[in-house]
Amino acid sequence: MSAAPEIALLASAASFAARQPAGNEAAGNEPASTPLTLGTLARRLRMLAAAPERWWGLVRFDPARSVLIEVEDQPAYGAWLLILPPGDAGRPCDCDVATLIAGEAAEGAALRPGRVRVHGQPHWLRGHGAGYSISLHARTVPARTVPAQTVPAPHSARPGFAGWILSS
Repeated sequence: MSAAPEIALLASAASFAARQPAGNEAAGNEPASTPLTLGTLARRLRMLAAAPERWWGLVRFDPARSVLIEVEDQPAYGAWLLILPPGDAGRPCDCDVATLIAGEAAEGAALRPGRVRVHGQPHWLRGHGAGYSISLHARTVPARTVPAQTVPAPHSARPGFAGWILSS
């Protein structure tokens, strides 16, 4: 009996493994130089929303003001949580995609938990209900609006949008 077929299978498996991309590309992420489509960004937001262990520890409830907390700062996009306390007037938002995690929020029309909303331009997000609302947002470039007050987050030392908890 010949070992040639088994060696051929091992060789083809080794060449397949050598062709696999490394790093972010292996995880299904595009290289940093490739701009994300809205569909890809929405998929990433859904995946992030479905993994609360990645962001729940960052959530902060402030009864006096809304809180924006950076969750991801990737070369191609950024993602953040927005926590609105009961009775909050809301705040401007310039995300590309958003989803409601908990509570009630509206942007003219009510946001629905579990659905991803795609935006074309800046909009106003406000709490809608008697409790806190938590929403998750993402965009392909850094935010255009700067809130009134910023507080460095303890988990990041990178400059720019990364590592900031933004409060209004």
